[in-house]
Amino acid sequence: MILAFTDFGAEGPYLGQMEAVLRINAPNILVINLVSNAPPGQPSLAGYLLAALAGQFPEGSVFLCVVDPGVGGERLPVALRADGRWFIGPDNGLLNTVAAQAEAADWHVITWRPAALSASFHGRDLFAPVAARIALGDVSGLDGWAGPELRRWPADNAAIVYFDHYGNAITGWRYRDELAGKILRVNGWRIAQARTFSDQPGGAPFWYRNSMDLVEIAVNLGRADTSLRLDLGQAVYFEESA
Repeated sequence: MILAFTDFGAEGPYLGQMEAVLRINAPNILVINLVSNAPPGQPSLAGYLLAALAGQFPEGSVFLCVVDPGVGGERLPVALRADGRWFIGPDNGLLNTVAAQAEAADWHVITWRPAALSASFHGRDLFAPVAARIALGDVSGLDGWAGPELRRWPADNAAIVYFDHYGNAITGWRYRDELAGKILRVNGWRIAQARTFSDQPGGAPFWYRNSMDLVEIAVNLGRADTSLRLDLGQAVYFEESA
């Protein structure tokens, strides 16, 4: 399957144009719009959401990843093979967290070019055709590459990386057992852990281990983003419950 991960939004022509290219070039491959509202123009934040989602899909899956504020600039078009899955997109930090968390990661520069390549829509003209080619088993047009420098790239990000439709704040911090029972601090708030929404009264903020195994901040029957005045990139901290 090919899974699209973008900041395009559900409205407008861009997602449909890119999906059309996939279906023209790989008509028998399943195409899934996984995320279309990744943090706009913030590939480094979006990458933590991408990494959390990717592990839920089987080896051989191809992720078409386009959060690309530098499109047409000097950033490289790349393909990453990590733990048996392919990730196609720009070398701007979007794929770094996937590589940092992977047990095995191989980077490639995309050398293949279409007959026509617009300066402003590489998702449609370059990344989508390459994703289709790879999904069909064609890995020509890729050159091996050492990849970006990741020694200082944090595999986890103790910050808010995404807001969902309900206003819940997803962090880039993977849940670990040692976090159980600790107090989360964000924007001056001290927030206790709960197992799930129904364990809290309406209007109560809490943090929990979400379905992607990330730390998430929520307000039962409310919106964490507005009621707690949260922003993308905002740092979160943990302290003992006492």
